[in-house]
Amino acid sequence: MKKWSLMLMLMVGLLILAACGSKKFEPLAINEEVDICAICNMQVKDDAFATQLTTKDGKNYKFDDIGCMNEWKNKNGTKNIGKDYVRDYNDKEWVEFSKASFVYDETLRTPMAYGVISFKDTASAEAFVKEQGVGSVLSASDLSKHEWKQNTDMMQMDMNGGEGHMDEHKSEEMEGMTSDKEMDM
Repeated sequence: MKKWSLMLMLMVGLLILAACGSKKFEPLAINEEVDICAICNMQVKDDAFATQLTTKDGKNYKFDDIGCMNEWKNKNGTKNIGKDYVRDYNDKEWVEFSKASFVYDETLRTPMAYGVISFKDTASAEAFVKEQGVGSVLSASDLSKHEWKQNTDMMQMDMNGGEGHMDEHKSEEMEGMTSDKEMDM
């Protein structure tokens, strides 16, 4: 009887130790004052384009564009990643990379001009494509086969103070509002 009690206590103790040893990976808040992209060294904004990953040994890396996170994965591999996160474009909530849906179009304006934005679910991604009239919906596994290229024309526009695709729609809306006001005069 003593042998069984001792064995039971030993097993319970091992289970408790195993549970304490498992790491829980959570996304960290973005601090615009100090956070810089691990790839391009640009400031990471607390916006819908921010991404991050935490390695199994607890190191956290933040990125200003999902394309930069992809570049980090290509350079460092994915075996040591504990969790990786993207942000939902609509509400900026953190979403596990593997559970997110994505929209790609080379004309979509992103910080480093990779043209990929993330959503918490497929329905949100499809609604965005329908609303904008551009883009393809992709899954996380689709992105592993995606040809990651920066839109150099888009980068030139940003450097020269030009407008990107997302701003074009806003500009059209503003022009329409201006025309309406002129008619009222």
